[in-house]
Amino acid sequence: MINRAFGVILPAVLLAVLCSKKADAQPVTYIALQNEALKITPKEFYIAAVVDERKDNTTIGSLQPYVNNASGKNASAYLIDLKGGFAAVKNFMSYALPVNKKYRPIIIKVKTLNVAEAPVSGGVVKGNIKLSMSFYFKQDEEAAHLVDYNTNTTYQRRPGTAQQIEPLLKSALGNGLVYLNNWMNIHAPGNIKLAKGVKVMFTNYTEPVEGDTIYYNTNRPLKWADFAGKPQPGKSNRAAEVFAGFGYNQDMKMVNGIVNVTLALKVYAPKSACWVNTDNLSDYNLTHEQHHFDIARLVAEHFKQKIKAEELTPDNYEAAINMAYIDALREMAALQKQYDAETVHSTNRYQQQLWNARIDKELIELGIRSKAL
Repeated sequence: MINRAFGVILPAVLLAVLCSKKADAQPVTYIALQNEALKITPKEFYIAAVVDERKDNTTIGSLQPYVNNASGKNASAYLIDLKGGFAAVKNFMSYALPVNKKYRPIIIKVKTLNVAEAPVSGGVVKGNIKLSMSFYFKQDEEAAHLVDYNTNTTYQRRPGTAQQIEPLLKSALGNGLVYLNNWMNIHAPGNIKLAKGVKVMFTNYTEPVEGDTIYYNTNRPLKWADFAGKPQPGKSNRAAEVFAGFGYNQDMKMVNGIVNVTLALKVYAPKSACWVNTDNLSDYNLTHEQHHFDIARLVAEHFKQKIKAEELTPDNYEAAINMAYIDALREMAALQKQYDAETVHSTNRYQQQLWNARIDKELIELGIRSKAL
């Protein structure tokens, strides 16, 4: 008996709840947004996607039907939305501008689209349309934020159909696209966020007047006079030591939408850090030290070739260069250690001859030296 009675009461409860919700729901009047092509042709972008990021996307606001009703009180505003919902905005923007996929893909995120009206004297209503959009440059799996567009359009009108404000909505959205087009035309050539690619160029760093630091040059080999430092304690097994280092200066600028990176390679040896025992001033020992300097130059060339082989993008080029440099430093340390270990700091003449041939050969093959010295 209890189960059967419950079965009769339950539909009645549900019916009451549904009727209550139906009574609370306000009718929505729909506005048909008319597609219209703008009189501009973008040369820097195309619209790849339009995304609805409104906090309240149930409607686009409300309108005032008339100022006073029969009782003399202001009539209640009624809800409005676009016919077809947010898809109408997507269709409008897709139709407004031509799509050319050789340009940059732009994602438009609509943050706010809201209409509100209030009555004023003389049988007129005043209203405003708030529109906020954010523009993003789509890059692989990510999107870089470019700029925001915020506008508040105010107007006055005689009470009438909701379709009256359609031209105002269309104008607000169209003006946002015009703003985007103008912004892109101004910023595309020089804004790194809009870079289409990366071009890396290399130079060899030089100084007009030589100071304490010698920068590698095949026409300027080391000489014993460069070894200006004092012999290091605890290194009596060595005739001399050259401090060969490798670094680079980086310069970046945007040229016609391309990131132009110039790396000035710095293969150097500070005279004050190089030393020699005065009883070891032989050409043989100098050749050994010169090859330490040559190894640093070869590693710099390996670094250069590795960067050239990379598929660099505006997003990854800095990280790729940094990683290649770290790898180059590891390679240089390993080669210098191997060179001294196998030649026993030049005392193993046979191994020294092998290394001399190996280094000279690679210098020529990589175009660093035109011929063996």
